Amino acid sequence: MELVVRKADLLRELQLFQGIVERKNTIPILANVLIEADGDEVKLLATDLEVGLRSRCVASVAKSGSLTLPAKKLYEIIKALPDTDIRIEENKSGVKVAADRFDSRMQTLPREDFPSLPEATGSFTATLPRDVLKHMVSKTQFAITGEDTRYFLNGALFIQRPESMSLVSTDGHRLALITVPREPGKGEPGKGKSAGDEEERVILPRKTLLELGRLLSEGEGDIRYERGENHLFFDIGGRMLISRMIDGQFPAFERVIPKTNDKRVEFDRDRLTSAVKRVALLSNERSRAVKFQIDKGKVEIASSSPEFGEAKEVLIIEYDSTPVTICFNAQYVLDFLAVVETDSVGLEFKDEMSQAVMKPVGADNYDYTYVIMPMRV
Repeated sequence: MELVVRKADLLRELQLFQGIVERKNTIPILANVLIEADGDEVKLLATDLEVGLRSRCVASVAKSGSLTLPAKKLYEIIKALPDTDIRIEENKSGVKVAADRFDSRMQTLPREDFPSLPEATGSFTATLPRDVLKHMVSKTQFAITGEDTRYFLNGALFIQRPESMSLVSTDGHRLALITVPREPGKGEPGKGKSAGDEEERVILPRKTLLELGRLLSEGEGDIRYERGENHLFFDIGGRMLISRMIDGQFPAFERVIPKTNDKRVEFDRDRLTSAVKRVALLSNERSRAVKFQIDKGKVEIASSSPEFGEAKEVLIIEYDSTPVTICFNAQYVLDFLAVVETDSVGLEFKDEMSQAVMKPVGADNYDYTYVIMPMRV
């Protein structure tokens, strides 16, 4: 194999693989990226067997072929090179990566060892608006647990209905749910069902959601989505994200959302964010607990810890019901506030023991619900 490729083109694609490839892997080949050169392009593929990414870039190919190279090390080398043409060439002594006066030889692993990934089957197809999907991912990905032994919680539930799409995630302490109306005609018939026929539920792994968020952040145009037998396919501007589906029963999240919260306060989002950040500095480092002492016309946000001391800040609000003191994990509150764009946010609650709900105020094109469990301290 022999090819010449622009540094900027190759670097842009290699950067997208860095989150997928694991440095420490029991299967050495999974640390490599598969490079296939033919015609006027080079195709790239990486996977950790749960999530895979296929992409391509323009290249001048003198000799077709395929090989594998360590994904992280290749990215570091290409990044360090000047902005010029990169030459990649395979010979008996290894793989040569060169540019200007720089010359290197990299070790390769047999192309035959690289796992084959499934192709899209077209059994379920839909078109997903890029901005909407990006918006949904950002508002839910932080609430997925990464350690839970209940593997179905290590992902987010993606629900497609004829009239709407929802994404929901939970780690057992909080739950994030966003529902966005669907534009008519956005479901495209595939070989099987279309998104417009009935409700479809799939669990997306946490890593898939993280990679999806990265890929959606650049470029434009709608996303083509397909469901295979065990895999999901997201065609994002010519790049194909392939994800294994999590096989499991997602919790009945509808039951978690309280229906009897009869008290409500509204906050200026920026003021609340600043107050919680300041007060949390003297909270217990393990629990991150802050107390919301809600009384007529004000909320006192307070924290204390034996090793640091205590802090409090008062916010003026409209409230004339029974005084309530609720304790929350400060980080959980800040995670929600960081992804909300509205100027005001609402807190709905019943008492100090029942789960509370936070919502953006004035978000008219989507419905976003954040359920947060109070802490007992």
